[in-house]
Amino acid sequence: MRNVVQRLYNLFSHEDRLLILIDPDPDAIASALALKRLLWHRLTCCAIAPIRPITRPQNQRMVQLLSIGLTPLQELNPEDYNRKALVDNQPSHHKLLGPYQYDVIIDHHPRLPETKARLVDIRPEYGATSTIMTQYLREARIKPSLKLASALYYGIKTDTANFERPAVEADVRAFHYLFGFTRRPLLRRLEFAEFNIPMLGYFQQALNRFRIRHNRLYAFLGPVDTPDILVILADFFLRAGEVSWTIVGGIYQDKLIVIFRNDALRKNAGRLAVQAFGKLGSAGGHAASARAEVPLENTQMNPIAQWQEWQEFIIDRVEHHGRLKVPDKGEVPAGQAG
Repeated sequence: MRNVVQRLYNLFSHEDRLLILIDPDPDAIASALALKRLLWHRLTCCAIAPIRPITRPQNQRMVQLLSIGLTPLQELNPEDYNRKALVDNQPSHHKLLGPYQYDVIIDHHPRLPETKARLVDIRPEYGATSTIMTQYLREARIKPSLKLASALYYGIKTDTANFERPAVEADVRAFHYLFGFTRRPLLRRLEFAEFNIPMLGYFQQALNRFRIRHNRLYAFLGPVDTPDILVILADFFLRAGEVSWTIVGGIYQDKLIVIFRNDALRKNAGRLAVQAFGKLGSAGGHAASARAEVPLENTQMNPIAQWQEWQEFIIDRVEHHGRLKVPDKGEVPAGQAG
């Protein structure tokens, strides 16, 4: 680890201007803060740039409560920065991440063949990139501030889903270490912002529409104001004891978005997402969580088709193209669990 931190330091000089790109969620935001803290005495300036708006309430609350300075990518000129870094992501995951040559890529998602940088540190066995960054800070002998420790703690907590998703001992150690620098009232305020009142209508819609096939719960919401609600509902439905998979879809900005979650018991959500939708759009993820984004024109579906038709389209792609057999029994009608 010490060699990696020293390699990181050796990449930069005081004349450098660093741009850290993120697809904003708590783990990415916290990891970017940690990288900025590691390098702030070695650079002329450093900016953290989300590639898309922050719409999920818990992420908005995190940025607000911790007074985190972010500058949307669309509001700055990347050419003003001679160094680029990417945390909790890889260039092929999103088109807005792809055009740049990176000096640093630090991530915990499975490494893609085309991922290249002067320093690449990817640990797919880790539950969160925040764990990696906590190790960097400890090796550099930097004690995190309340703000940074709370962000990293929350990043690990959310990306491991309170350690319900796969994690390793390093995640537990980092979580325990960071707790000593946090304050419980602040953490509670961060945690109680998972969704807002307007999102409750989507809960009702999903409860009326869901369908279960052989312990796999499917729900299609139609057009959504933000794909974050699909993530929230996929996590919510996975709490049902009879369910081992949740697959929740919706339409956002001319794309079909499908979120995958499972109980991580000998399953691979990322592989299933790629099998089901990889030929139609972008897809990937971890063993327990994944995402697919498909342009509507690639689905060959009528955009104004009824929600039942879209739901059946998703089920067909997952059950057949995803190499999952549809059972003869065990299907539950929409909106019924038993």
